[in-house]
Amino acid sequence: MKKLKIAFVALLMLMPNLVLAYSNKILVGGQNIGISIQSKGILVVGFYKVDGKLIKSNPSIEVGDYILKVGETEVNSINELTNAIEKNIIDSKVELTTIRKGKERKSTLSLIEQNGIFKTGLYVKDSITGIGTLTYIDPESKIFGALGHEIIEANSNKRIEVKTGTIFNSVITGIHKSSDGSPGEKKANFKPNDVYGTIKKNTEYGLFGTYNANLPGNKMYDVAQKEEVKVGDAKILTVLNGSEIKEYNINITKINEYNKIKNISFEITDKELLDQAGGVVQGMSGSPIIQNEKIIGAVTHVIVDNVKTGYGIFITTMLEEGEN
Repeated sequence: MKKLKIAFVALLMLMPNLVLAYSNKILVGGQNIGISIQSKGILVVGFYKVDGKLIKSNPSIEVGDYILKVGETEVNSINELTNAIEKNIIDSKVELTTIRKGKERKSTLSLIEQNGIFKTGLYVKDSITGIGTLTYIDPESKIFGALGHEIIEANSNKRIEVKTGTIFNSVITGIHKSSDGSPGEKKANFKPNDVYGTIKKNTEYGLFGTYNANLPGNKMYDVAQKEEVKVGDAKILTVLNGSEIKEYNINITKINEYNKIKNISFEITDKELLDQAGGVVQGMSGSPIIQNEKIIGAVTHVIVDNVKTGYGIFITTMLEEGEN
């Protein structure tokens, strides 16, 4: 879950009715999921010194760049990167193809040899693993949505670009409680062989893909439109222990239709949730928000200075993104 510090004359026209591809009634989640994503290319997350100095590249490589090729060899794992570098060294240099903000570029990286091993000076990552909460499954298309926000690599603060990925079973083993100024987190055991679905994309509106396993026996809820969401009582569905999905009471304090993802401001009022978790915790992202027996959104953020409060995204925003 993202940590957010709170101190991210009219012209009328006749328009055709908007036809929505997603179902008006969806299978609502709440279960904890493990997440594994393999990135497109190799993400540069930092640099280290060799012989007391940083290795140079021309033009420069920056944290957040993705390495796509070494010479003409495509690389998608650290092992492939290592092997390709060994085969493409010329005069202690290699040519890399990287991508930054959608634009490819060539860079020449100088290497330093130590004890017969060439050092790159780069810290890199090819995958990321974590936990979150499943928000919904569309029973018709089998599209799922989770988290309600993008997955960011912590060192580079960059969104992970998905090459392949899965969501899978995970079981909550404990809660590190939140306190003001220090959001807590769910702790879980992964069961990566019990795969639920395939991840297709990681966007600012959440994680989306295809649910491949048998549909769970979760309750179906009608989808609420934005204008139906009201200030007042609501509930969230999430797991605090094992695999049991439970309902917890919240109070919606404000509606913001104009923010991309921080649409619903809420405070937790449920004593059981506060006693166990202290407030919103990391891993709760994606927990469905229910009001008047309709799904209205999903939990996305905790407010660090007041962990009993947080933000949620409209469910229609997630559904529309899942269909695109």
